[in-house]
Amino acid sequence: MNQAVLILIIVLVIGGAGLLWYISPAKSKMIIANDESQFPKVSGFNLDRQEFIFPQDFEGDLNLVVVAFQQEHQALVNTWIPFMQKLEKEYPGLIYYELPTIQEMPAISRTFINEGMRAGIPDKKARERTITLYIDKEIFRSALSIPNEQTIYLMLVEQDGGIIWRAAGAYDDATASGLVEFLEGIPLN
Repeated sequence: MNQAVLILIIVLVIGGAGLLWYISPAKSKMIIANDESQFPKVSGFNLDRQEFIFPQDFEGDLNLVVVAFQQEHQALVNTWIPFMQKLEKEYPGLIYYELPTIQEMPAISRTFINEGMRAGIPDKKARERTITLYIDKEIFRSALSIPNEQTIYLMLVEQDGGIIWRAAGAYDDATASGLVEFLEGIPLN
């Protein structure tokens, strides 16, 4: 092998490792307050590679958080998207987030999953609002009193992390009406 080919291979390997390091989401961090009415302190990266630490980075006075645990849960999340978009327009202090929650894994796997989701979601707002958590799912579920991973869970979370409303499963009119009724009783900025 001549020297030019060897140099090219070294440059490609170093460049590839650097790119992987740059785009790889860091392992999520989690601090549990031992209070199921409080959203745990947890970090993750959105699909635009920006880090968030919740609850401090919740941008709304109220934040509608959808937690999903399985890839097939995206279909359930999608049933809520039009309603959540409508709520954001009707309640200016409300913002929604999607939190795909995945068991801890190596950096290359996190990168593969996040970049795959990023490629599959062309909408900029959806990429900004999708923050993937790579954490110990059992501890996270326990902290939020989530009994299992069979469905999605919705929580209305105050800016300081207080959880004031919960629901589970696909969109249905009764649950949506209950949320609207709850919101009507809360003053928003």
